[in-house]
Amino acid sequence: MKPKLLPYLQADRIEAGCDEAGRGCLAGPVFAAAVILPDGFFHPLLDDSKKLSEKKRITLRKYIEKEAVSWAVAEVSQKKIDEINILNASILAMQKAVELLEVQADFLLIDGHRFKPYQNIPHSCEIKGDGRFSSIAAASVLAKTHRDDYMQKIHLDYPVYSWNKNKGYPTKEHRAGIQKFGITDHHRKSFRLLDEQLEISF
Repeated sequence: MKPKLLPYLQADRIEAGCDEAGRGCLAGPVFAAAVILPDGFFHPLLDDSKKLSEKKRITLRKYIEKEAVSWAVAEVSQKKIDEINILNASILAMQKAVELLEVQADFLLIDGHRFKPYQNIPHSCEIKGDGRFSSIAAASVLAKTHRDDYMQKIHLDYPVYSWNKNKGYPTKEHRAGIQKFGITDHHRKSFRLLDEQLEISF
């Protein structure tokens, strides 16, 4: 049985958990969420979003958005990703999500090992934090589900890439679509879009 998620790192702080989604995708923005949970928050399904089914993530999203003290989701476009690279774009998306919180956090729990200080708010980078802390797990669920909604929406305009299924990740059918039809404005031009870099029209 997996250990229970930790409710906080520092009990006397207003902690916001932060996580991103879509870092490894070939298309679409990177999304990030920041979440402040109330004392005693619990849901038996809550975990790293990557370990959950789509149905469970949707159930959790509704519960988190209803019960959180404050939550926010932000995105950084594929064009900005190409300009500043995906690591910096992921950090920027998390910073933007923190800025959008209606309740100001005084401590940030960041999933992963890299972050840039934001507004002098102290932070702690937590490796695999989305599987260890409730607030980061909640942020991972919101970032993932909001990004999935976005990819479902743009799939309607570009069905040949199967974004409704792969959400922009480098699957076989996504790359087959790129090879056959080229790229869109939604693709990240700085990424390796094909296994073997065949000619793509930019």
